[in-house]
Amino acid sequence: MKRSRGTLVKLLFIGTLAITVAAVPEPTNLSDVYATSNKAVVKSVDAIQQKLLIAMSDRQSTVRFVYQGETKSLKSQLKNALDQAMASDPYIHYTIASYSYDYRGTSSSANVTVRLSYRETAEQTQYVNERSASILKSILKPGMNDHEKVKVIHDWIVRNLKYDTSLTKYTAFDGLYTGSTVCQGYSLLTHKLLKEAGIENKILEGTAYATDNPQGQLHAWNLVRLDGAWYHLDTTWNDPVPDRDDEVSYTYYLRTDAQMSRDHTWIKSYPKANTLYRDTLAKLTAKDGSKAEAYEQIKTDLEYQLYDEEDIVSSYKQLLPLVKEAKQAGKEKLVFRFKGNEKALVRVLQELQLKNSLGSIKYYHSVLRQREI
Repeated sequence: MKRSRGTLVKLLFIGTLAITVAAVPEPTNLSDVYATSNKAVVKSVDAIQQKLLIAMSDRQSTVRFVYQGETKSLKSQLKNALDQAMASDPYIHYTIASYSYDYRGTSSSANVTVRLSYRETAEQTQYVNERSASILKSILKPGMNDHEKVKVIHDWIVRNLKYDTSLTKYTAFDGLYTGSTVCQGYSLLTHKLLKEAGIENKILEGTAYATDNPQGQLHAWNLVRLDGAWYHLDTTWNDPVPDRDDEVSYTYYLRTDAQMSRDHTWIKSYPKANTLYRDTLAKLTAKDGSKAEAYEQIKTDLEYQLYDEEDIVSSYKQLLPLVKEAKQAGKEKLVFRFKGNEKALVRVLQELQLKNSLGSIKYYHSVLRQREI
């Protein structure tokens, strides 16, 4: 799913499920099941799960084995094993397009066949692995902690991917190879890079809403764990549409459940995210002075200065030093928090323009929600 100021395009392509179960009369001799087969024999759901996980990792399309044990509940056991195998690896889960299975046998043994189809081939996944390693090598610097790693990974994805408005690209491979993908590809690549950088994270399914689509549509994003606390991270919705080179939004960067629930909902059980990241940054800065500069840069990028009461602007005299500082830094945009209505803001901007020969000034403004403060 993708949000833009003018248009909204969103899609989460979730794999279909096809299940086929076939049974045949029990043979007179139990050994008939094994007599002409050299298939592996498994005896538990855990063993089935491991076998399937290996097959999925290798992108095998067909898996055959002999199940030895009571078969009256084999259908549910196979479904459980497939679900557990996919749940153990989110990347595999969202790379599988569909699966089906069937079995034939007796009350105590069965020949099982599982068929799998994928959105990424083994070669494509290998490409993702190699590119991910190369990306991390180029953006992760010695001495970086997890907070810095999340930031540079997020920024790389937003700067280097474009949202696929054709709605035909769903994978991390699509994103890396062609430069565009939908929300599923964004969340898969985010998951992959964070995981390879040693940062625990999950892919979250839900529904996202925008002002021009109050009904909402399926969407996928990530949950990230930092220092024991969980945060929402939506790289798709932080990437402007149409794409603007080098522009990164942080509206959905390390958010709480309360912040995210304004326009995202989810039903499944996920870890609670109830820690304000700006509070986390403040504590980190006080605790680790050696990283104070890095944390201050993150705070600036995330525009957390808007929540500092001493930085609220209400007059020309308060705005002028901020403008001078931005110009000296070569910035073309300045974000600040203004106390007053739009009429008062226009007066301050007019005074700024007249007294400093700035030429035309363009501005846009929005209300800072109380729950964000």
